[in-house]
Amino acid sequence: MNLLTMEHIIKSYTDRRLLDDVGFSISGREKIGVIGVNGMGKSTLLKIAAGIESADSGKVSMGNQVKVCYLPQTPVFEEGMTVLEAALMGSGGSIDGFAAEAEAKSMLNRLGFADYEEKVEHMSGGQKKRAALIGALLSPADILILDEPTNHLDSEMSEWLEEYLIRFRGAILMVTHDRYFLDRVASRIVEVDRGKLYSYPGNYSEFVRLKSERQNTELTAERKRKSLLRTELKWLNRGARARSTKQKAHIDRIRALQEVRDIQEEKRVQMDSVASRMGNKTVEMSEISKSFGGRVLIRDYSYIFLKNDRIGIIGPNGCGKTTFLKILNGDISADTGGIEIGQTIRMGYFSQENEFMDESVRVIDYIKEVGEYIATSDGRITASQMLENFLFDGTMQWSRIDKLSGGERRRLYLLRVLMSAPNVLILDEPTNDLDIQTLTILEDYLDRFDGIIIIVSHDRYFLDRTVNRIFSFEGEGKVRQFEGGYSDYLIHKELEGAREDIDCRREGRTEEASGRTEKGAWKKHEKKLKFTYKEQKEFETIDDEIARLEEMIGTLEDQIAANATNSARLNELLKEKEETEQKLDEKMDRWVYLNDLNDKIQQKK
Repeated sequence: MNLLTMEHIIKSYTDRRLLDDVGFSISGREKIGVIGVNGMGKSTLLKIAAGIESADSGKVSMGNQVKVCYLPQTPVFEEGMTVLEAALMGSGGSIDGFAAEAEAKSMLNRLGFADYEEKVEHMSGGQKKRAALIGALLSPADILILDEPTNHLDSEMSEWLEEYLIRFRGAILMVTHDRYFLDRVASRIVEVDRGKLYSYPGNYSEFVRLKSERQNTELTAERKRKSLLRTELKWLNRGARARSTKQKAHIDRIRALQEVRDIQEEKRVQMDSVASRMGNKTVEMSEISKSFGGRVLIRDYSYIFLKNDRIGIIGPNGCGKTTFLKILNGDISADTGGIEIGQTIRMGYFSQENEFMDESVRVIDYIKEVGEYIATSDGRITASQMLENFLFDGTMQWSRIDKLSGGERRRLYLLRVLMSAPNVLILDEPTNDLDIQTLTILEDYLDRFDGIIIIVSHDRYFLDRTVNRIFSFEGEGKVRQFEGGYSDYLIHKELEGAREDIDCRREGRTEEASGRTEKGAWKKHEKKLKFTYKEQKEFETIDDEIARLEEMIGTLEDQIAANATNSARLNELLKEKEETEQKLDEKMDRWVYLNDLNDKIQQKK
């Protein structure tokens, strides 16, 4: 049964048509993920469905008894309201007051709120979004419409929300760029693309496959049309005259072929990897400590960043991750300890909040403030060309910044950071407000980036795709390191939990062990036996990497023999050989793990 139906919807914003004669419907218990490039109209579609905005033309139909709850990207509350009152707004008195308050407090605890009486005007934008999310979840809605519900949620919160929405008995229409979230929750994907809607049954992985098939079919049909048109134009150019009805009809068919708009391959954000040269000395942190309001965020932390380090930083909201980045970037000082930065180091910092943008400035002028052109591996490229590659066409380049959507401004800010050619790239929650298409190309860009990458993110897919070491903030100033991506980190934590359970049972603490097992049971139950994207790429290349390391060790042994009398050079070579052998040992361990996992995957098939 359709809960909501939209027919022949047209919606324009200034001179841009966001929705062009589209139809759309939501059935009971459907869980629909809406995706598309920023500025294409995803949020507008949600607002029209929720009745927040009206279409320029078209019809929206909904049953009289159907209740809709809408979570906006940026919620607004009345001044003086407490966080508990904000969370209870959605219940609307439809359920027992005591039960609603108990449920709200339980959710507030889940999403990191300790003080229920805190005033909303004192909260950050992320905290307000989480409070509004609780209000939406408590509402007695038949259709939940959620705009970026996973923004400002840490990984554990996202997993909890996944479970909640999977169990939700109504329909869900949501915009999110969290691909693991879409894989677990969505039963249908709707893509907004150049004014049109394309619907795909299944989750995000199924969408990727079906979209590729659709594009291939359309491009094949387009090639056939152009081939037929060339043949017909040759006939016309031979001097055919419209002397008969048959010839006139033939000429009309040719004109119809000419009027069909070309189907082009999807335009993608093109980002060439650009970085300044890096010397031998990088960034060294020594005994760094930092506290705020008597709370220790970082305690006596030391680390030397290596060339081409790919670091992912995780931990609950408010644990000190952004503070860590700001200390690195020199925006704030540590209480104790010091940082040494090499002379050639050039940092690019992509913060959670966009830097100040003068909204009256044109897009092209904002980028030209960094430089008229930039040197890439393909030669010099102008600011205008770089914008074009970033999906800002000629018209948009000469538009004022205040005409851009929030996601487009975020993409523009990212481009400005990259055009400064940093060799240390610091990204604080880069996946917030960036569309999946831009994230995919950013991931490819980071693969080729010749420098150090430090990322704070709660996007599990993005971390799996881009990093090879995790810094985990675990409270009371403790920062632990784990090798691999986010999925590898989860495996490490599960193994630690299993060892703790064994210790608990040996010591007779069975209740604690069973409690921990029950807490993590739902996560383990849902895990799929498959490679992550990063593991698949690693599995395909690890044999070559092992061979390369073995060859390097052989070369170093020859050099050691040749420099037996040069003590200074000999020490350098011995140290390099020891480091290379350690890398080889790590790769061999990794090879064993990946091949075991591949065997299990093949057996399951």
